[in-house]
Amino acid sequence: MGSSKLHQNDANCVWVDGPIIVGAGPSGLATSACLTQQGVPSLILEKSDCLASLWQLRTYDRLKLHLPKQFCELPLLGFPHNFPKYPTQHQFISYLESYAGHFSIQPRFNQAVQSADYDHILGFWRVKTQDSEYISRWLITATGENAEPVIPDIPGINKFNGSVVHTSSYKSGSEFKNQRVLVIGCGNSGMEVSLDLCRYNAIPHMVVRNTVHVLPREMFGFSTFGIAMALIKWFPLWLVDKFLLLVANFILGNTDQVGLRRPKTGPIELKNVTGKTPVLDVGALSQIKSGEIKVFQVMEGVKEITGNGAKFMDGREKEIDSIILATGYKSNVPTWLKGCDFFNKDGMPKTPFPNGWKAEKGLYTVGFTRRGLLGTASDAVKIARDIARQWRPNDSCSNSHVILLKET
Repeated sequence: MGSSKLHQNDANCVWVDGPIIVGAGPSGLATSACLTQQGVPSLILEKSDCLASLWQLRTYDRLKLHLPKQFCELPLLGFPHNFPKYPTQHQFISYLESYAGHFSIQPRFNQAVQSADYDHILGFWRVKTQDSEYISRWLITATGENAEPVIPDIPGINKFNGSVVHTSSYKSGSEFKNQRVLVIGCGNSGMEVSLDLCRYNAIPHMVVRNTVHVLPREMFGFSTFGIAMALIKWFPLWLVDKFLLLVANFILGNTDQVGLRRPKTGPIELKNVTGKTPVLDVGALSQIKSGEIKVFQVMEGVKEITGNGAKFMDGREKEIDSIILATGYKSNVPTWLKGCDFFNKDGMPKTPFPNGWKAEKGLYTVGFTRRGLLGTASDAVKIARDIARQWRPNDSCSNSHVILLKET
């Protein structure tokens, strides 16, 4: 049931009975599973050769889920009971593979979507890959918020003599033993990479340009995120944020004193408004306090990279051996979805959560809520129900329709 019935002619033009889903990450898998439950087939197109390519190919070895597993489950099938509270990267991948197997989801791999256009005359979506054109009444964008690495344009970086890697290519600090490493970015990735570097006697210098909320991963033995979700059901957002910051300051101390200035907006409100996630500390802060991780608080940022170091806007200079870009990811939807004004220039839905999952003309989005896997699960359930209401299995298109579409 996970795969849709296909009708294909000799011109590599394929009619898909159910929705076309772009992306075989957690968002695409969850939506396909929910559609299967509703009796609706689907087809996932995936540009890489595996499920969840971000998790399989672009994560570092020590990565664990930042939130407890109950907040990271996909719909209809939970994690195995023997998984720890915070599953590792490899455990999460095995869960996704089991999930796909359970719902008989079989993506078409190595299908990089080059364009997706809505045919206004015929009322279908036409999705082109490098070797085929797929056609359906429905298109679901499941490529998510983290499809492509963000690579900042820093003057002189091409002249640098050492290695420059984005965290998407970082695997382990073993490659940077005893090196002075400039880590640009202080989000969860920047913090965890810096911590990992310390374990291999590297000296991370973390560039902190903006304000950042650092919270303990747990408070009094309970997940900080879980506490926040429970409190927000009963108390106003500002009061929950105030409580979280009060406890965070009690557990972690004043982070301003170590160069990590807090935003004026509270952590949950900031997440809801901007999508900026607070850092959940797993040990980096203690290394900052002890001086093992050096914090470079530079409000204006890096001015220039030289052959053996960096110059900052405030006039400081620092010799370094390697650079790690912990600068995050971005959506890639604008590069392939054509003629659609539902997304903004950053590839995010213009309609805010919780209503950004549905556009017009059979277009849906999943995994763009800025609310992690909980948001993904919510979107997937809504999309499946909505398409199920429209689904009429006897409406399958014949090969003659496909040929007509190809010649139009």
